[in-house]
Amino acid sequence: MKAPNEPEDIKPDKPIKDASAEASLAGFRLQRHADFQRAYAASQKRQSASMSWFLALQPKVEYAAGNAGSRQKSPPAGPRVGITAGKVLGKAHERNRIKRRMREALRRHVDLLAEGADLILHPRRVVLTMEFTKLEAEVVRILTQARLEAARMASRPAVVSTP
Repeated sequence: MKAPNEPEDIKPDKPIKDASAEASLAGFRLQRHADFQRAYAASQKRQSASMSWFLALQPKVEYAAGNAGSRQKSPPAGPRVGITAGKVLGKAHERNRIKRRMREALRRHVDLLAEGADLILHPRRVVLTMEFTKLEAEVVRILTQARLEAARMASRPAVVSTP
């Protein structure tokens, strides 16, 4: 019989997590209403089995380095993603659970986000009850498709209209 204090018998209270698994969506979130509105205006709605999504390239803006006193916005740091959950999806606790599930699926695959693009996801109510592995697979499929679409959009020449 083994003594209870041997290392094999000791179980940690919390599971040990790998430092690389601690990735976060903090720097990749769309937060400002104006950014959401710009992305909606510059994109087309696309559908999947459990959500709708919008993809727009981020604007290329020249930023002056010498205006320290002005209220200039900083340039976008990289790819950004936004999640919306309207009241049609259910009560607040249900909407919060949908958003938590979506954020976790996105957090696991943040490396698949399209560079220089904004992605907005509109989950449907089915996200609340579907298996997480299926949700994660769908998010991966959407991120992959969005990455290809963003590359195609970036390679097209900009259309300039003349008055």
